[in-house]
Amino acid sequence: MNFTSFIMHLISISMCVGFLSGCAVKPPPTGTEMNKQALPETTGIPEQFNVATDSGKTDDKWLASFNDSQLNDLVKEAIKNNLNLRTAQAQVERASALAGLAGAALKPTVGYGAEVSQSSIGNEQLSALTGSQRYNAGLGISWEIDVWGRVGAGVAAAEESLRATQADYEFARQSLAAAVAKSWFITIETKLQHTFSEEVVSIMEQTLEIVKTKNEVGQISKQDVHLASANLSAAENARQQSALAHEKSIRSLETLLGRYPSGEIKAAEKLPDMPSPPPAGLPSDLLARRPDLQAAESNVAAAFYMTQQAELAKLPSFSLTATGGFNNLSDTIAALAAGIYGPLYTGGAIEAQIDIANADQKAALAQYGQKVLKAFQEVETCLLGESTLAKQEQYLERMEGQYREALNIAKTEYEVGKVDLLSVLVIQGQWIGSKIELINIQDQRLLQRVDLHLALGGSFTEPVKNEM
Repeated sequence: MNFTSFIMHLISISMCVGFLSGCAVKPPPTGTEMNKQALPETTGIPEQFNVATDSGKTDDKWLASFNDSQLNDLVKEAIKNNLNLRTAQAQVERASALAGLAGAALKPTVGYGAEVSQSSIGNEQLSALTGSQRYNAGLGISWEIDVWGRVGAGVAAAEESLRATQADYEFARQSLAAAVAKSWFITIETKLQHTFSEEVVSIMEQTLEIVKTKNEVGQISKQDVHLASANLSAAENARQQSALAHEKSIRSLETLLGRYPSGEIKAAEKLPDMPSPPPAGLPSDLLARRPDLQAAESNVAAAFYMTQQAELAKLPSFSLTATGGFNNLSDTIAALAAGIYGPLYTGGAIEAQIDIANADQKAALAQYGQKVLKAFQEVETCLLGESTLAKQEQYLERMEGQYREALNIAKTEYEVGKVDLLSVLVIQGQWIGSKIELINIQDQRLLQRVDLHLALGGSFTEPVKNEM
């Protein structure tokens, strides 16, 4: 048999055995079966969310619903530059390489070698005349034939791990977009709170001037002057605190964007209008929409394949080796060998590996079930918060308006001496508190909406290419 015929013969054998290889790899449970194994028997998934008002198909591209072009630009910048997301991307690249490494085990290994040797007799001069050189070159091929699917199970586990890592990256990407949106809204809120605190300081300064004038003409005592002055100092202290909170929020946002936290971002003058409530979809849709649940499902599948691989290690393995080469670049030398190895006694190592794999599979199932329940909890909580916060905003709007009217009346009565300064300041404090709460609840509704979109899953905008 010449070398070419030998190689062709080997390839034919490889193709035949390869056709039989890997057929023993069993698919893991998916969908309903995985939920059945992961969740307690008493835990049923309802046909629709308990507090959902609209079970229609959940809409993607939620970021656009806020109609904020500056927010869109900030999210794009974060996707491009955020260092935590770069770490997640590197993990995807690593998992891809590991999957490729595992897949290489299913293929033959081919190597080459060559050598030059010289034989001589006598001294150096005689060797130069009578010495001879010998050339050897050839190829070597080795391959573990995956008859039982053990290697294939390892490959499948690596591929599932890759899918899990890719899904983790996508969830990190979505979480980053949500974090940027929330940080942007908080930055706007702190600016509004600081602007209001400056307004309060101005009101307190005007009040103090009025009180001083009334004291000078003997209409009120010095006590009211001290009281008004103390309230001005409290307002100035609150202004400083709000300024600090605003600066912190800006630097936090800049860090998310991958910028140096220099405090240079300028917040918008007002919060965006609250978008209409999105359809919640169905609970069963949530499992396919959320990347973190997809990652958990792939982790279960990977653990399933690793268990299968550990169990198949008890069976014998088959190998095929071949060498072929040229002697003095003329004679063809070829050798073909097949081998088998089966474990007889390993000191319990194989059984221990099986136990480890089974334990990992149980843990992966439990973690998947916990993530599913947590996902449902997040959606139900956010849906409940939608209606609750909307009602709170209505109450606070009415309360702020009533306190403002009461304050105007109290100021008028104070001017004519019908009420004392303390009564005015009490109502003024109530109005200030209600105004602060109103600004905060408007921001909380936006933050809650972002959490709802993240809980429902799906894309946040048009696909954004990661330019790393």
